[in-house]
Amino acid sequence: MQQVQKSPSSGVASTRLVAVGSLLGLILLGLAWELYLAPLRPGGSWLALKVMPLCIPLAGLLKNRMYTYRWVSLMIWLYFTEGVVRAYSDKAPGNVLALIEVLLCLSLFAACVLHVRLRQRTQVARNS
Repeated sequence: MQQVQKSPSSGVASTRLVAVGSLLGLILLGLAWELYLAPLRPGGSWLALKVMPLCIPLAGLLKNRMYTYRWVSLMIWLYFTEGVVRAYSDKAPGNVLALIEVLLCLSLFAACVLHVRLRQRTQVARNS
């Protein structure tokens, strides 16, 4: 017997889009920041490697895995903390880039939390 999957609701699809977009934005921002825009050392910095852990959950978000949304919502606070610290300690343009990082982290967190909530509600409604 085949199980027919319904298309995701618009809320689930939009939160997935925001989450993937925010994660890609953080990856691109981190690379551009540490290699070109405001590196710690002229010519680029090894600190660009900080984006590597962000590449791991990208596949899970693209495959719409619930577990990935849950642990990304916890991991992202490390990048949020870095952004807050560097927003207050770096000089321009680094502080502006740090504020953008903070905003991307907040949007990723909100999208992950909403995505999990909406999918759980949908699952409960199907089981009822």
